[in-house]
Amino acid sequence: MAGRSITILGATGSIGLSTLDVIRRHPGRFSVYALTAGTRAEELAVLCREFRPKVAVMADGQAAQKLAELLSDLPDISVRSGESGLCEVAAAPQACTIMAAIVGAAGLAPTLAAVRAGKRVLLANKEALVMSGKLFMDAVSASGAELLPIDSEHNAIFQCLPADKVRDPDGAGITRILLTASGGPFREHSGESLRSVTPAEACAHPNWSMGQKISVDSATLMNKGLELIEACWLFNMTPDRIEVHVHPESIIHSMVEYADGSVLAQLGSPDMRTPIANGLAWPERIDAGVAPLDLFSIGRFRFERPDLLRFPCLRLAAEAFEAGGTAPAVLNAANEIAVAEFLKGNLAFTDIPIVIEKTLAATPVVPADSFDIIFAKNSEARQQAREQIALLTV
Repeated sequence: MAGRSITILGATGSIGLSTLDVIRRHPGRFSVYALTAGTRAEELAVLCREFRPKVAVMADGQAAQKLAELLSDLPDISVRSGESGLCEVAAAPQACTIMAAIVGAAGLAPTLAAVRAGKRVLLANKEALVMSGKLFMDAVSASGAELLPIDSEHNAIFQCLPADKVRDPDGAGITRILLTASGGPFREHSGESLRSVTPAEACAHPNWSMGQKISVDSATLMNKGLELIEACWLFNMTPDRIEVHVHPESIIHSMVEYADGSVLAQLGSPDMRTPIANGLAWPERIDAGVAPLDLFSIGRFRFERPDLLRFPCLRLAAEAFEAGGTAPAVLNAANEIAVAEFLKGNLAFTDIPIVIEKTLAATPVVPADSFDIIFAKNSEARQQAREQIALLTV
């Protein structure tokens, strides 16, 4: 595996930076073909100077112009822009492994391009699979792509499954998947106090260092709802066989229960470099830079049932999956719009699930028969969510 070439979609985000940290520790084992970002040209320029990719892509055209100026003394780095540039490097033959870490629906097209090109895809963008579900997994099967989950919970499940039975739970004798959740920063808050929480408070996760959007999703438990849908597609399960356990310590990342009563769990410090290193080197194990787990200092593990009254987003996600068709894409679109408005200070924290539920009710579900339909419904749901927010904030 020496010299495995990597493209990182979303290099300036928390997953991208953690991926580069693991790569930095193994200079002879990995090389970087392409780095991409959204608008953070200055940050990407710094990374380009260190890792010297052949290609750098900015999703935003103006940011790409700025990046080209910042890298004008490095003519060996080609600067490109837009979704077409992202898809081009995702499918380029020069890289065999793609870290798919673009946040939200924006990551679907380039991640799909990597899948269709038959790459090893390290999936950190759960929204791509939430939105397109069966179509996405069919594309994986058709191309022969190698899909490895990077979300800590799904990577934990992957590690607890027989390598040849990842999508055959019955053949492996699996009875349930136990999906863990930290509970977020408001696990012990009353329902009334949740209305007044601020974006800064929602982004202050007690265990994990994450970007703003995923931090808010963790606080609402929507992140766990999206992960529930993702787990169903990745491991060919149904929601009734996946049980969410709030585990405040975030040490047990998930568990798999077998027919003989055995429960296998994957444990580790709450550090995304562990699942990233697992995906980069799989099936081997490499140093991730993560400190050894000290169980004596932890002392005990707690488990609680999620409170669906205070945190209804988990229920909404399960209902969207059961509704099928384009409902999960609508759920995701409404959530992205609502979270963005909350982060701007334009929407109350407790209004996030209200916007999602109203958007789901107002957006007709149709069969998800093509990616064109999914992209169209994604746009429709975003507009509907904005209308629902306008009504709430009059």
